[in-house]
Amino acid sequence: MAAKNPLIIEVTRGTMVESRHRGAAVVMDAKGKAVHAWGEIERIVCPRSAIKPLQALAVVETGAAEAFGVTDAELALASASHGGQAEHTDAVLAWLERIGLGSEDLECGVHEPLDAETAKEKARAGRKPGPADNNCSGKHAGMLTTAKHLGEETAGYTRPGHPVQQRLRTILTDMGGEGLSQAPEGTDGCGIPVFGMPLSAMARALARMADTGGFEAGRAEAAGRIVAAMTANPMLVGGRGRFDTIAMEAANGAFAVKTGAEGVHGAILPGLGLGVAVKIDDGARRAAQVAMAAVLDHLGVLDDKAKTALAAFLETPVLNARGERVGEIRMANGWAG
Repeated sequence: MAAKNPLIIEVTRGTMVESRHRGAAVVMDAKGKAVHAWGEIERIVCPRSAIKPLQALAVVETGAAEAFGVTDAELALASASHGGQAEHTDAVLAWLERIGLGSEDLECGVHEPLDAETAKEKARAGRKPGPADNNCSGKHAGMLTTAKHLGEETAGYTRPGHPVQQRLRTILTDMGGEGLSQAPEGTDGCGIPVFGMPLSAMARALARMADTGGFEAGRAEAAGRIVAAMTANPMLVGGRGRFDTIAMEAANGAFAVKTGAEGVHGAILPGLGLGVAVKIDDGARRAAQVAMAAVLDHLGVLDDKAKTALAAFLETPVLNARGERVGEIRMANGWAG
């Protein structure tokens, strides 16, 4: 039986610990050394949207970004799990139009905007959500851009055997240092193939976005441009009230962060040449955000401004129906060892 992961996030009510989330986290360098580790970092996880910055590499490396004049804002959207606010969807639709496509070419599926206020506005106006509202539509616009540039069929670009997906598989193998030929596979929420990998490999792949010294010039330039695009356009990466946006707005380029579904979170730290990966066992996003904020603080990359901005994540208030603070979500004492 696998050991229980030691990273504990507590949910308190008054003086009681009402609930606990367990998880693992690791800080890796680009050579594969674990600088800090908590828990089963070799356990296979599904990285989900936390690796979108890696997937965005293809847009730049194939020459598609140059050919179609893809902006840094659009590269941020390619790395995003956006909230579906107007600034997100309008930019995705304009990007698609520029490459001769439309929202009907997106194969990401449809869901309501993640931004609650936007979702309510659409509902009040009687407007149904479309593919551009999907939080992954920027990533899919990037995939379509590479297919158009390379003369590939755009229909079916989400299929596992399509060249678009084969390129992404190769990138993940190169960056994580893990062969994916025997990796467990599945289908992500937006319809593309997703692969399991050790948490350590995920962190190493993100570290290689931060420390590009071992790459040829093309990949180093692509990685640097994507990280810079994310940190320069944090509102496009997430949206109103979202952890990634709040953190990067306060960080002044010190790091890029990217959430994933089911309690996964990743970070890229260019100044330190490190990558961070967090996975909460029960998939709770509320715990993953607290854990990521705590790890970033532990690494010393949160200045006073960033700590203030992330205060609600370092210790997330638990409120009752009257708006009174009755507890908090926090790291358990002594978590850092």
